[in-house]
Amino acid sequence: MPKITPFLWFDTQAEDAANLYVSIFPNSRITSVSRYAREAPGAAAGQVMTVTFEIDGQKVTALNAGPMFKLSEAFSFVIDCDGQDEVDHYWNALTANGGQESQCGWLKDRFGLSRQVTPRQLIEMTTSPDREAAGRAFQAMMGMKKIDIAALRAAFEGG
Repeated sequence: MPKITPFLWFDTQAEDAANLYVSIFPNSRITSVSRYAREAPGAAAGQVMTVTFEIDGQKVTALNAGPMFKLSEAFSFVIDCDGQDEVDHYWNALTANGGQESQCGWLKDRFGLSRQVTPRQLIEMTTSPDREAAGRAFQAMMGMKKIDIAALRAAFEGG
């Protein structure tokens, strides 16, 4: 059965983006780089065309194809975290150098790729069978940018 591979369109930053992503996530690497063989609209011969890389085993391809299309929140990667240290690591690394914080654990990195930095504890609390506690945790999350697990826990427990 074929695997589905995300294919991301960049103007000219595919290689820079791939290098950033493999530096942040464990078990990640660039597997291939292809270059334009000859002049193409908006690209010089020898310029990087695609970069294929793995993020913790997930294959991704990045394409340099010009400014016609932009990344948007319509596509995002969810980063499953276990604990505040992981949330802080990914949040800080991906918002550095021009990344943008958004609401409820969402962010855009400096290349415009959206991520959801989601601790397992958030999911556990907001899907709890105790619907009142889950609702309090959900309301607390709605007021956050980066998820603060201690504040979620306090809301969940009624504090």
